[in-house]
Amino acid sequence: MFVDHVKVFVKGGDGGNGIVAFRREKYIAYGGPSGGDGGRGANVVFIVDEGLRTLMDFRYQRHFKAPRGEHGGSKNMHGRSADDMVVKVPPGTVVTSAEDGRVIADLVENGQTAIIAKGGRGGRGNSRFVSPQNPAPELSEMGEPGFELEIVLELKVLADAGLVGFPSVGKSTLLSVVSAAKPKIADYHFTTLVPNLGMVEIEDGRGFALADLPGLIEGAHAGIGLGHQFLRHIERTRVILHVIDMSGLEGRDPYEDFVTINEELEQYNMRLLERPQIIVANKMDMPDSEDNLELFKEQLGDSDALIFPISALTRKGLDALLYSVADLLEVTPEFPLYEIKDDEEVSVLYKYEGDDADFKITREDDGAFVLSGYTLERLFKMTDFNFDASVRKFARQMRGMGIDDALRERGAKDGDTVRILEFEFEFLE
Repeated sequence: MFVDHVKVFVKGGDGGNGIVAFRREKYIAYGGPSGGDGGRGANVVFIVDEGLRTLMDFRYQRHFKAPRGEHGGSKNMHGRSADDMVVKVPPGTVVTSAEDGRVIADLVENGQTAIIAKGGRGGRGNSRFVSPQNPAPELSEMGEPGFELEIVLELKVLADAGLVGFPSVGKSTLLSVVSAAKPKIADYHFTTLVPNLGMVEIEDGRGFALADLPGLIEGAHAGIGLGHQFLRHIERTRVILHVIDMSGLEGRDPYEDFVTINEELEQYNMRLLERPQIIVANKMDMPDSEDNLELFKEQLGDSDALIFPISALTRKGLDALLYSVADLLEVTPEFPLYEIKDDEEVSVLYKYEGDDADFKITREDDGAFVLSGYTLERLFKMTDFNFDASVRKFARQMRGMGIDDALRERGAKDGDTVRILEFEFEFLE
């Protein structure tokens, strides 16, 4: 089964917890704090594997949760960082955020990697909080939560040239005779339901990847017919081979077919028409094809258009067509789908994209004040409430963020309930 669009959940590993510990060795007085730091949580890393051709594996596994780092130990022993979780994807995979549609990674080259969900850092042990005022702190941090998000994986076939056109114009037959690909061929519309890829080699030693893509119909840019299931796969091609049935046996006008398909390409993505386009006049072995071709040229009115009359069935005219495609590919640059700068990679992936404020206050039906927000929840999860010093530190952090004042402005009084995640406490003046 060919799968080219899936939604999955990824989560980086949580950091290991730092601990509170003290040296207790014989004959050593006042040993002091010796709690080690936790290890870093694992990242979720996607890597391109050129042996994969579909996103089928993601139909059976939709959750990817990386392992957490080890907890710190006594005697200042730090926990070990977790090994990254590596997930293989086929070349041509685009990773986007399910929440806002921003592009996280465009993975095209074999071995290319991208960190999709970053692991949390390890919490600090109490030996990190030693100060002249507090030489024996009972204070440590829990591990930082790993970054988590829902993503959409979209496969866009990697091909140098793509065959476009109405159903049953001979695209699959053409691919089958110029390459070793074995697409399904039958005498009915929409025989091709998934993209087929073949490698074409010509006599001078040059070669290129050619994709037979599902047939278009009018309204495809809006999802009619196979719609976007087809159009997403043409975005990477550098040369478009527009196959037209010149026989007119199905009652369609070749020139109207040509105009309709180009309008669909333009409506879907304006940049598709920037690519060089070769017009492949197919089925020239049929009656009336020569007359239809002459009329087509008159209606087109473009003397510079590249038109190649062929018969995919009898293999007539194929050599000239393939040489022309190879020549165009040598001078046609790649068309990048997305511009992702290297220095933006981390900030784009891990920046909190919610409200500008570090926290948000809402009110529930029972009168409780609910605190939320990425920064606040992160600090809360990293606080070890088993120690009074950690609780006092969290209270200071909340005051520093202005939460106490904001609660008073919202009308909070002594004894009112305040909730953070699934925990609740009383507001005290």
